[in-house]
Amino acid sequence: MRLFLTVALTWLSLAAFAAELPKRTPEKVGMSSERLARITDAVQRHIDAGNVQGAVVAVARHGKVIYLKAQGESNVEQNLPMSTDSLFQMWSSTKPVLGVAAMMMIEQGLFKPTEPVSKYIPEFEGIKVAVLKEPADEDISPTGYIPRDDIPEHRLVDTHRPLTIQDLLTHTGGIGGYGLGSAISETTWGDNEALATLVPKYAAGSLDFQPGTRWSYSGTEGLDVVARIIEIVSGTPFNEFVHDNILKPLDMKDTYWNVPDEKQHRRVLAKGSKRGLPGPTKHFSGSWGLNSTARDYLHFEQMLLNGGTLFGNRLLGPRSVEWMTRNHVGDLYSPKGTTKGMGFGYTVRVTLDPVAAQTPRSEGAFGWIGAMGTTSWTDPKEDLVAVIMIQQMKPDLHYDVENAIRQAIID
Repeated sequence: MRLFLTVALTWLSLAAFAAELPKRTPEKVGMSSERLARITDAVQRHIDAGNVQGAVVAVARHGKVIYLKAQGESNVEQNLPMSTDSLFQMWSSTKPVLGVAAMMMIEQGLFKPTEPVSKYIPEFEGIKVAVLKEPADEDISPTGYIPRDDIPEHRLVDTHRPLTIQDLLTHTGGIGGYGLGSAISETTWGDNEALATLVPKYAAGSLDFQPGTRWSYSGTEGLDVVARIIEIVSGTPFNEFVHDNILKPLDMKDTYWNVPDEKQHRRVLAKGSKRGLPGPTKHFSGSWGLNSTARDYLHFEQMLLNGGTLFGNRLLGPRSVEWMTRNHVGDLYSPKGTTKGMGFGYTVRVTLDPVAAQTPRSEGAFGWIGAMGTTSWTDPKEDLVAVIMIQQMKPDLHYDVENAIRQAIID
């Protein structure tokens, strides 16, 4: 019997009209119009340099939209201009949506983050950790990417403790990274499989390291497992759960795994893409696959800034948002050994020390990024949210836009 979850939503207001964040001039919310124009200049510099084909940037402060602008082209081959309602492939920007869904389950007591994954997916019971064959008296897992054609001699050992849901939410579980366990896995799967059949296959492999001892990005598998657990405890397919409990109350009307035919013309085709745009899928991943607009994702970030509520609809309690966006990994978060001043919460990176991190974001700001360049963040200290939509991974553009936004704050 399907379990229907109540999320205290005011559906009548949504049915009557599309919910929108109000617009204001920047000066009304303590920002400079002249300085915000530097966003436009920065994006244009990157377009002119050939770094990106185009972008849509959206900024809101004190709950008011103060900047929303499209530049460049959505399809270079057809000379189609970028639009503020252009649809972007979000890739790992999907992950924070999964994080909110998981917090809903935690709030309602349907699972605890400290519970073993095997409680809900028995195939994970007894999963092993891949370590080097020598020295035989120590469990040493190599760090970094391990190519399948250059796998060192290895052995499998027991985990020191069970793999937990929190391990997966924080990328400290050792599943689906690029280490030894992933390299020796012989499991194959298709990217069009439903979670119900796909996730148990993940358990046939081995972990890259002991749970909770490292931070290593799980590109797909880890959060797909969490998405499957959400399906199990809610009795609802993950895509339907997300639509009914997150996208609909936030009026994220253009956010989909499968973009409807009538909206296909709004999708951004990445310049030089040899695969084209992904087609329909049955794999509703918790890690990647959503398509969205700057406007929609700004709604998502504003809900988090508001402590879990937007348009009169409460998705989470404020304490749940605080828990999701705190550092849960100590000093483990250090991708490629270069990142300082950062921590990691449930699916989001958290700024702990802006000076050490060399970031324009404030202490306590949080967000994440997608493989094709989409990025967004919430800055509680400045009561600000921002979204950058591009389809090329260009961190320099991210920094330039973030810097322009920060320098535009005058009050």
